[in-house]
Amino acid sequence: MSSDFWAGYLSGAIGIIIGNPLDVIKVRLQAGHSDAGTSRLNGFEKASSLVRGAAAPILGYGALNALLFVAYNRSLTSIDSSVTDPTNPDGVPLYKIWLAGAAGGLASWTISSPTEFIKCRAQLNSRPGVSSWTVAKDIYRTRGWKGLYLGGGITSARDSIGYGFYFWSYEICKRALASPDDGAHHAAMKILLCGGIAGIVTWGSVFPLDMVKTRLQAQTIQDHSSMGTPTEGQSLLRTQHQTLNSVQIAKEAYRAEGLKVFYRGLGICSIRAFFVNAVQWAAYEWLMKSFNCTWGSPEPLPGM
Repeated sequence: MSSDFWAGYLSGAIGIIIGNPLDVIKVRLQAGHSDAGTSRLNGFEKASSLVRGAAAPILGYGALNALLFVAYNRSLTSIDSSVTDPTNPDGVPLYKIWLAGAAGGLASWTISSPTEFIKCRAQLNSRPGVSSWTVAKDIYRTRGWKGLYLGGGITSARDSIGYGFYFWSYEICKRALASPDDGAHHAAMKILLCGGIAGIVTWGSVFPLDMVKTRLQAQTIQDHSSMGTPTEGQSLLRTQHQTLNSVQIAKEAYRAEGLKVFYRGLGICSIRAFFVNAVQWAAYEWLMKSFNCTWGSPEPLPGM
């Protein structure tokens, strides 16, 4: 495996460990839990609820992040043959960085789609003892392997657009703050700041898509009694018997709650995104340096 694969995997796992508690709140707000804020904790049956659904993302998001960075790096060198070090693409047009990021996001969809579905259902379930593993088994038993990719279309669109802006905004921030006189401390602080800003920009660009994705996947909780029943405060979409597609969910949400519903939870998500991505980018940059990655002779990936 290449250095960027392992740097991406480990930094992704670290990011999930830090951000999962706030992600639980974000998902519940998107799904219709208007009282899911920190002022009311009765929706979180106990403190362990804040880490519910973490197993799938830790395993899945580590692999997703690894695939994302590998695909981004390879895509950037393919788009611009002058790039010798994708981790420092100085002088590369920003639109090429966006395209490489979008390609990386699209590649990571194969992992993010089932991971997101499992995480979403685990976080929204109020039944004690529900884990990512029990949710995954229930999905497979009732829907088969294809069921793990429910919402795959909107997830792929979210990932492609979002990760395009992820790498684009990170590079813009790095270039804006670049200074040849920075010491190690200032350089580290800039990486943290740029990573945090990139996380906020990314989620701001795709949050409406993510809300629709969450509701699309959340509505399946009612399909089987083993996954629990809707509780008071959940969206009316969760009580419908028919399964709605992404467009129908967006229309119904807008009709029932207006434009603001597409941005419910953005505040808590932005806080989470800043800290998670600040640490994630810092970990990735540090790990790449620790692995002594030399892009003149990268270790090949299987099949590449």
